[in-house]
Amino acid sequence: MTGKIIEKIIIKGKIELKSGLHIGGADFGISIGGIDSPVIRNPLTNEPYIPGSSLKGKMRSLLEKVLDVDFETFGSGKNKVKRHECNDENCKVCRLFGSSIDKNKSIPSKIIVRDSYLTKESKELLEKLDTDLPYTEWKTENSLDRITAAASPRQIERVPAGTKFEFEIVYNVENENHKKEDIENIFKLLELVEEDYLGKGGSRGNGKVEFTIEKIAKKDREYFINGNNLFEKEYGLSPKEMLNKLQEILE
Repeated sequence: MTGKIIEKIIIKGKIELKSGLHIGGADFGISIGGIDSPVIRNPLTNEPYIPGSSLKGKMRSLLEKVLDVDFETFGSGKNKVKRHECNDENCKVCRLFGSSIDKNKSIPSKIIVRDSYLTKESKELLEKLDTDLPYTEWKTENSLDRITAAASPRQIERVPAGTKFEFEIVYNVENENHKKEDIENIFKLLELVEEDYLGKGGSRGNGKVEFTIEKIAKKDREYFINGNNLFEKEYGLSPKEMLNKLQEILE
């Protein structure tokens, strides 16, 4: 790992919600009849968004499961989590998502996942909703007593199905030998997220999403030094379909 940047590959597109999405935000108190679990919002605009950490964390988790890697326990108490981290520079997980398990040999993440914000069209549509909530909807869920069947209702806030967000992923090419496999894995992981879910409550129907890759841009070192060799192309394809365009991106 040299740390030098050979090239930046920028992947832009849309995330469309196929079912309501709940990514939790800060709860500053529950009023009577209010939402038990609010969504995360931009404090300046009050609009819901998808944190880059949520998408990146989901992608990493799915890659760890697919590769069936070993897990270590990090943190303590309520912050205790199990995840994979190693100092192997050829590890498909750590070279893409980063590792700091060895402070003397940390591996920086090769991808940047930006926060995803509402498209202009979705913002306008959500502003017209009559749900008593800005840009979102209520969803009432029940937890049932297994003996008496008594219901214990709770209300969560969701961004409605049909909403679209703009997303951007930047892949930093630092090793040409890893480039093809890493880009392949990014597209495959986006497809895996489609088959899984984002946010909370996926087993209860929340968080089904669909990605559309709209544009790929490549900016090499020569571009940043002299402004030359910019590659940019529009696609409008699914992550799975983008795998057929891989050679075009690599050239």
